[in-house]
Amino acid sequence: MSAARSAAHAPNDGTAASGQSWVVLLALYGFASFVEAFGVSQVFAFMLLYLQGMHVPKADIGPTIGVLSSLVFVLGLPIVPLWGVWADKYSRKAVIIRSAVVEAVVFAAVALSRTPWQLGLSLLLVGFQLGNTGVMLAAIRDVTPRRRLGTAIALFVATSPVGMAVGPWMGAIMIGVLGMPVSSVYWLAAALSVGVALLLAFGSREVRPEIVPEGSVRSLAYGAVRGVLEDPTVRRLFLVFGLAFLARQIANPFLPLLVERVVGQGSGLAGAIGLVTGTAALVGGLASPVAGPLGDRFGFRPVLAVAFAGGALGLLLMPLMPSVGALAIVVMGWSACVAAVSAMVFGLLALEVSAERRSATLNLVYLPLYVAGIVGPSIGGALVGGGLATVFSAAGGLLAAGSVAVGVPLLLGRRARSPAA
Repeated sequence: MSAARSAAHAPNDGTAASGQSWVVLLALYGFASFVEAFGVSQVFAFMLLYLQGMHVPKADIGPTIGVLSSLVFVLGLPIVPLWGVWADKYSRKAVIIRSAVVEAVVFAAVALSRTPWQLGLSLLLVGFQLGNTGVMLAAIRDVTPRRRLGTAIALFVATSPVGMAVGPWMGAIMIGVLGMPVSSVYWLAAALSVGVALLLAFGSREVRPEIVPEGSVRSLAYGAVRGVLEDPTVRRLFLVFGLAFLARQIANPFLPLLVERVVGQGSGLAGAIGLVTGTAALVGGLASPVAGPLGDRFGFRPVLAVAFAGGALGLLLMPLMPSVGALAIVVMGWSACVAAVSAMVFGLLALEVSAERRSATLNLVYLPLYVAGIVGPSIGGALVGGGLATVFSAAGGLLAAGSVAVGVPLLLGRRARSPAA
């Protein structure tokens, strides 16, 4: 074993060579992830109200939401692979702070938007904000003791769904209870993002990788993408992850429209949106750490297949719910299943990807999300003319396909082994 690899596998006492405490780093990165999700969830949760305030015709709101939601990932897709390489070659800390600064600019631009095209230009800027999650995961992995690694990753992963929950709740209070304009919600997210950038700048230390990559940034970045795509194990996991993300991106932007169909327009709409989208995301955040022990007990792939099936059922039931309470319960169950899918995929990647390729894979782990983020809302926007049930049925069908893709090989494998049992 090489010296570099020996160092990579040496026991960690919880403090990196940089002197960075893993607990402090986890807290800082967890807060950064929380604030990012907090603001992004508000953009999607209250886009319906924002467009209504811009006097967009009712018939055009659904397709407009689809187009605007797709713009979030357009610029990010081609440059996301570069961020991981820049981070490992030069500075992880700078790349992560860059994300916080850009998101502050994005949320401020959204708050200043007064027309749909201005909102669209603002959302295009999100592409320069992406690419921080994998870098944070890699740094957390490098400073955390091996015996605490599962806990640290589970806690970090949970911060995003919790932010997704708190964002709509806070927005519902600001808009529905305090009577503040929708733009004030985005100004709050911008201010919090500035705070994150300052906390990271003064509270975190640089955590360098054990092996610094050599070569040009472009060749390293797209070589990493090529390596991920050529690895059959990673390729299958990314395709499965992509199905889950695509279903979510088809359905998520149109959840507020489903809420509006149940409660109608009026002062209670913001609160109902906060309840449905916020509560669901919170359950997802709480389910993420719980899914890990289930995978340890029953196996990651069986739990993954069941989570896909449960998510598909939830999506198919959503348009049938007669009340906000019933809709919230179904969305909570669906969100828990989606969180379990993510936890199982992360677990499989941690187990089945070789150590020397794990950093590159983590940096690209959300690449399926970026592809789905472009394609999914566009598909939903095209389908919404046929009714909201069409949108959620299509998303449910994708999760059902994921359950079959994961579950059938498991069943075939058990049958093949049964004569020898």
